[in-house]
Amino acid sequence: MLYNISMIEIREVKTRKEKKDFVDFPIKLYDKCPYYVPNLRGDEFALFNPKKNVSYDDCDLVFYVAYKDGIPAGRICGIVQKVYNKMQNVKRVRFTRFDVINDFEVAKALLETVENWAKEKGMDTVHGPLGFNDLDREGLLVEGFEELSTFESDYSYPYYAEFLEKLGYKKEVDWVEFQIKAIKEVDERIKRLSKAVMNRYKLKVATAKNKKEYINKYMAGIFETIDAAYGELYGVIPYTEKLQQQIISQFKMMLSLDFMVTILDENDKVIAFGLGLPSMAEAVQKSKGRLNLMGIIRLLHAVKHPKIYDFGLIAVRPEYQGKGLTGIIIQQMVEQMKKYDLEYCETNHSLETNQKIILTWKNFKDCRQHKRRRCYVKKL
Repeated sequence: MLYNISMIEIREVKTRKEKKDFVDFPIKLYDKCPYYVPNLRGDEFALFNPKKNVSYDDCDLVFYVAYKDGIPAGRICGIVQKVYNKMQNVKRVRFTRFDVINDFEVAKALLETVENWAKEKGMDTVHGPLGFNDLDREGLLVEGFEELSTFESDYSYPYYAEFLEKLGYKKEVDWVEFQIKAIKEVDERIKRLSKAVMNRYKLKVATAKNKKEYINKYMAGIFETIDAAYGELYGVIPYTEKLQQQIISQFKMMLSLDFMVTILDENDKVIAFGLGLPSMAEAVQKSKGRLNLMGIIRLLHAVKHPKIYDFGLIAVRPEYQGKGLTGIIIQQMVEQMKKYDLEYCETNHSLETNQKIILTWKNFKDCRQHKRRRCYVKKL
């Protein structure tokens, strides 16, 4: 027990029951919310296991659950991301998996506990929500509370932001998200332009017989490309080989070759990559994050019979940026939307300062910005 006032108790997660309380709390909190999409329970339980969570290699981690009158009332995880701190020459603690009932005192107890832990670690700043790496969950929902969440991002009630701001947290950066209605016809001019770019730079689109071959041939180059393209962006750390394997393991079941575009140069080096996923939101909602037999069946059905396209990321090596490769990848995305007769595309989050990609989304005729996420910061 670390904090106990007015029947609020904060416990560091140690026991099996406390781990279960941590993982299941948001599922219970949002049980009646039609917009919430849970994390996979197996992935969340793996957070506590150094053999399954490679972040223990370069992070100090702590997990807390809040209890009010003996009943779970909130949770939070604190992270000292040592690689990021060293790269940026800062002393920061991240927080993630922040969920709480509509009770300011519980939120205050959780955040103050993480702040005290940060001070004990010699840190001078807390910021978040930010996950363990850039492909983990990041940002607190501040706009779009009546929009269905995606599997890749978190939902939160409006009072979360109110509590953070009342406790002295300020905006540090925002991400924005767009919804793009399905495009029925591909612009022939874009197709001709894409072909001309490919020919000019002697490029080709990677192919493979199956996912296993694709992963073995291209994944190392894909992660190198992501590192090269995103290395200077907010919150980003390099992807070690162990982290790459963990991410592949988590997403392998959901990957579809139709929703991935990898561009190679004339020497078969990966120079650009685009990732999309068939939406898992409805399937995971129905299974409440459980990957039992029915949960697996629902996920596999969602992969083979998608209704919505979740756009993941576009990464282009710096030396090829501004040469039209982003347009080629998006053209491929449009082709797949047409092939599967999808309803719409969720772009997921883009930094509000990334005007190039934001203008790209806005060029689509039926596009609307419908969500905004925020990373907060507080000096200690």
